[in-house]
Amino acid sequence: MSKQHLTEPEVTLELAREHGLTDEEFDKICEYLGRTPTFTELGVYSVMWSEHCSYKNSIAVLKTLPRSGPTLLVSAGEENAGLVDIGDGLACAFKIESHNHPSAVEPYQGAATGVGGIHRDIFTMGARPIAALNSLRFGSMSEPRVRYLVDGVVRGIADYGNSFGVPTVAGEVYFDKSYEGNPLVNAMSVGTVKHGETASAVADGVGNPVIIVGASTGRDGIHGATFASEEISEASEAKRPSVQVGDPFTEKLLLEATLEALKTGAVVGIQDMGAAGISCSSSEMSAKSGTGMRLDLDKVPLREDDMSAYEILLSESQERMLIVAAKGREQEVIDVFGKWDLNAVVIGEVVDTGRVTYLRNGTVKADIPADSLVLGGGAPVYIRETQKPEYLEKTATTDLSPYIDIEDVEGIMLRLLESPNIASKRWVYEQYDHMVRTNTVTGPGPSDAGVVRIKGTKKALAVATDCNGRYVYLNPRKGGQIAVAEAARNVVCSGAKPMAITNCLNFGNPYKPEVYWTFKEAVGGMGDACEMFGTPVTGGNVSFYNENPHGAVFPTPVIGMLGLIDDYEKHTMRAGFRAEGDEILYVGAPRIGIDGSEYLAFIHGITAGDAPDLDLEFELKLQTAVLDVIRKGWVASAHDLSDGGLAVALMEKAIFSGLGARVSLDLPGQSTTEQLFSEAQSGILLSVAPENMDQVRESLAESDIPSTHLGTVAGQYLIVEDFAEIRVDALREIYEGVLPDALSQTQAV
Repeated sequence: MSKQHLTEPEVTLELAREHGLTDEEFDKICEYLGRTPTFTELGVYSVMWSEHCSYKNSIAVLKTLPRSGPTLLVSAGEENAGLVDIGDGLACAFKIESHNHPSAVEPYQGAATGVGGIHRDIFTMGARPIAALNSLRFGSMSEPRVRYLVDGVVRGIADYGNSFGVPTVAGEVYFDKSYEGNPLVNAMSVGTVKHGETASAVADGVGNPVIIVGASTGRDGIHGATFASEEISEASEAKRPSVQVGDPFTEKLLLEATLEALKTGAVVGIQDMGAAGISCSSSEMSAKSGTGMRLDLDKVPLREDDMSAYEILLSESQERMLIVAAKGREQEVIDVFGKWDLNAVVIGEVVDTGRVTYLRNGTVKADIPADSLVLGGGAPVYIRETQKPEYLEKTATTDLSPYIDIEDVEGIMLRLLESPNIASKRWVYEQYDHMVRTNTVTGPGPSDAGVVRIKGTKKALAVATDCNGRYVYLNPRKGGQIAVAEAARNVVCSGAKPMAITNCLNFGNPYKPEVYWTFKEAVGGMGDACEMFGTPVTGGNVSFYNENPHGAVFPTPVIGMLGLIDDYEKHTMRAGFRAEGDEILYVGAPRIGIDGSEYLAFIHGITAGDAPDLDLEFELKLQTAVLDVIRKGWVASAHDLSDGGLAVALMEKAIFSGLGARVSLDLPGQSTTEQLFSEAQSGILLSVAPENMDQVRESLAESDIPSTHLGTVAGQYLIVEDFAEIRVDALREIYEGVLPDALSQTQAV
């Protein structure tokens, strides 16, 4: 060994603080161990008790969410991902997670390894990934650094996902100065598995061998979990070693080998090595089973010389798994991974001590009660101080009346298309392979959700990510409700029934009372909506400390929604108009207020007012009624109203189809500005063949859902009578050109 590893630093309170632990936490560690921890033990506790792994500042709040339902096959947080029964003896595993901090420092690898990590969570469950999504947030594209981050993140997602061979079918990209210096990179994976073929992260069976499989272990990613549990600063640039390095081709081999190994029946338990590496997988599996592990780190395949026990345990090198095999059958597992040219080495065994014991060079370097390390065991749980943010008093009382009356409606419509939050994201999604494996029914762009068929059935999964951080900033509770409501509305407009959600909660520093108040309120709003829609929370991720020297990001609780289409050939909806002569219906709530709208933010530079109007009970009635007429085959197209309101929804329906329309504003009681640009919730645009109009309107009326006939699909112009007449080609040219024009200036900085 090198001299630096012959002796370990003396463990002191100051060293514990440098590891991100508080004085009280250090005392608690000493109490659990009955002594001062070794340097290696301190490192293990520091990563396992980091916010990223322990959820110590969030778990008490998360437990208030609805986490059970008739279709859930595992409880939230019980396994690596949520598992939902989708019928026909099949289940869907799905989850979303963040890779924000790594992406801020090294955008390409940060985003790439985020994709790799979330896919591993899915196939560790025994499910084959069939679709990927993402939700991205950046600062203003006028900043060279932001353009560099956008380019790197998108390339990282594309290169890893395309090489791994799973289609990226949906997602969202937002831009706002609040994300300056701290982008949000949330990745979601969706997979399917037969009932009875799922795997679990357990360490059952004393004497069973423990096998590390996959790639070799290096020094990349050490302390990645703690890095993700602190604010980004100028010093973060020096922490590039905390960013993992991914290899999608190795992960593809690992996927196939893992699924093949599970079919042998020799695997007792399996867990992905993500944050905190071997420390996390060994302690969590042990604690879950009430057992322990004794691991010889000398046997771990290494790609760097002289790695210490501390480094081996904390490494977050990618494409690795920990497997507990049935005693006497370990060679079956080893042979499968060997066939795929992957490491598979027995490094220890399951023991009955309740402890994880790690040896290096024949010496015990750490000996820790497994339960003391994990969420739900001895890891600390905090409920932080809360205080309503002072800014809400100002934003809520801002007079918006000066912005209600406008003269140049057509000009405003065209300018809104130039907002990067509304403009086409084709530059992004065309870098992703969204057709690989040939199961994609609708990919990014033409539908409100991605739709992927399930081979051997008529069913399809509709999946969407959604959140408008501006709404949550203005009214955290209502903003949380809207995030769930719009995600559900997106899958309904694609022809699917909402089933369950996963979530990625992106907030600032939880030790700041205003941030924690916002977090609790937003989670409460999510819970309100999930209860109303019957979409339980299957799991997800909390990402705190999303701050830079200028302040916190918009609070952004991203929702990943799963929906089920019973017959994708008949009921899959697209957003664009379908045929000339079809009638256009606005269905839903009145267009009231311009609060929190893209119109206010982009045209006038104002983020103020309340979050847009929402009535959860009405929203559920609307979604149920619209899904009913879709499933009866009476609807040609459906598109929900969101950013930019009715005006943008109309323009998008025209752009997606290449067909124009003539409409008149006939929504009673509101100003022209509100009718066109309000982002009040619970609004959907349908196009309907003339022969189906009476049936659709009668069915909606029976459910007490108002509908207004706006006009007809016709020609090559979008005509809003008395206000605008714009050629569809001109709309498309603006819509498609915004991101390429901005990002053509990309340069590394």
